[in-house]
Amino acid sequence: MHAARCFPSPAPARRQRPGPGWRGLATRVALLGLAALLGASPACAQAAAPGATPSATPSVTSGPAPYTGPLFDAHLHYNDEACAFAPGAACAYPPEQVLAMMQRAGVRAIVANSRPNDGTKTLASATAASRAAGVTVVPFVRLYRNRADYSGWFADPTIATLVDQELAAGTPAGPYRGLGEFHLYDSRNADAPVAARLMALAQQRGLVVLAHVDDDAIDRLMAHAPQARLVWAHTGIGGAPVARVRALLARHPTLMGELSYRPGLTDGQGQLSAEWRALLLDHPGRFVIGSDTWVNARWSGYEALMADYRQWLGGLPADVARRVAWRNAAALYGLPEPD
Repeated sequence: MHAARCFPSPAPARRQRPGPGWRGLATRVALLGLAALLGASPACAQAAAPGATPSATPSVTSGPAPYTGPLFDAHLHYNDEACAFAPGAACAYPPEQVLAMMQRAGVRAIVANSRPNDGTKTLASATAASRAAGVTVVPFVRLYRNRADYSGWFADPTIATLVDQELAAGTPAGPYRGLGEFHLYDSRNADAPVAARLMALAQQRGLVVLAHVDDDAIDRLMAHAPQARLVWAHTGIGGAPVARVRALLARHPTLMGELSYRPGLTDGQGQLSAEWRALLLDHPGRFVIGSDTWVNARWSGYEALMADYRQWLGGLPADVARRVAWRNAAALYGLPEPD
């Protein structure tokens, strides 16, 4: 748990154009959301709101202005507990509600991968709502019908059949663009038959792979498909140091990193730590961001999560920030610059 702290009002926003509705939330979400995530009390957050009397001794000095351009959420789940296919009173987060959250946060595109795949198809079917929100849905095939599949998919031939069927059917938003997110809790399972087959399939069909694995599994997966485009979820998860991440990026030119749930990524002021900032500056075209809404608690804090990203993106050079926030993922999936 973090000690409670107050934050000063942010500097004026930069000149990049935010997504629809984001400018009105720039201060409220950035302050209230960051305060909530970092443990600040509501009174502390309220004191920093517009019109409040500034604290005489703020605990953190003003940092860079938050990034205000478009965001690409490259790691999003719409799982069954969020209301993948049960609209109505029992639905915790209906499609229209989550799309409205994205719109307010300035998210203009998402990689949707869900357990089961019905959740992704639900978002892909909400064409009118997604168009109104200005959000493009990039669908992935997930390998999980239920939670039991997390631990054994790599050796289950019915998972390969599931993938083939989903790819053949496609979605209302168009063909699937990738596979995953999948998990390997033992890196040796990256050499299991289904894992090897799906990596080869991804390379053959130009599908992007989103993998929640350790650094050893990255090498093993890429050995099956050296030209596959692999996005490393939670880059370095499992304790890989930045030096190891650098080595893997150098070894595998098609490897990219996704930055949700990454301990050590930021410092106590919400800015990138020195070693991660240096890594992003050295490899500005190799990283993307994501929300990883794997449980409903992540949905409840969705706008604050995006505000956190905006905070440290604002500390990067403008071109690098735009690449990490939007352009890298947009290039990966062939999306144009938003209006």
